[in-house]
Amino acid sequence: MPASRPKKPGDPQHPRATGPLRSFGRIKSRAIKPLQAALFDTLLPSIAVPDPAHGPIDPRVLMPEAKEAWLEIGFGGGEHLAAQAGRRPDAVMIGCEPFLNGVASLLRHVDEGGLKNVRIHADDARAVVQALPDGSLDRIMILFPDPWHKARHNKRRLIQPAFAAELAGKLKPGGRLRFVTDWKDYAGWALERFLATPGLRWLADEAADWKVAPEDHVVTRYEEKRLGDTDPLFLEFEKI
Repeated sequence: MPASRPKKPGDPQHPRATGPLRSFGRIKSRAIKPLQAALFDTLLPSIAVPDPAHGPIDPRVLMPEAKEAWLEIGFGGGEHLAAQAGRRPDAVMIGCEPFLNGVASLLRHVDEGGLKNVRIHADDARAVVQALPDGSLDRIMILFPDPWHKARHNKRRLIQPAFAAELAGKLKPGGRLRFVTDWKDYAGWALERFLATPGLRWLADEAADWKVAPEDHVVTRYEEKRLGDTDPLFLEFEKI
């Protein structure tokens, strides 16, 4: 399968003159290690999600034998996605991340773990979400998205009413959406918008339901840095 944005570490950022406001920051920071950089040529082309601009993306085509389809939006360093993929080899794990260092890290995890069920989109997740058929996903995971916590930047937050509705539409009945943040304001912002989204039910009855990590949660290096203003808050929703 061709890479959705075939570029190597060091290539210039593609222009983004049109489309939604960017909901993420930098594309690349430190130099990518040679062994990881090589995986952009040797591994990524074989596990890349097809370019969403070329038409619909059916998870059943990405991995025909998969029993479930999961999507992680903004997988960071890839530890969480790789761990979930290792636990559930029967599920195709679609990961979207525009930060090239994070893509390189996940490629290393996939290579070293011999993971066969990971598919990568090295760009903005919103194009993939739009290309996925309605009712095609069993789980959606959004862990620690950029908070854009200054009021004038709130419009850049990933969770907006239209996108929340789009995510709900992609879930199967009974499918789950998990949103995790360590910023109180973003948790309230996201909760308000998800609660207003038809078809989603918040799975919380008491404070522990959003303050205690779910049993299958995987702690990442980012989470351990404690960069937000609160302990992680876990918002879990079900498609009804």
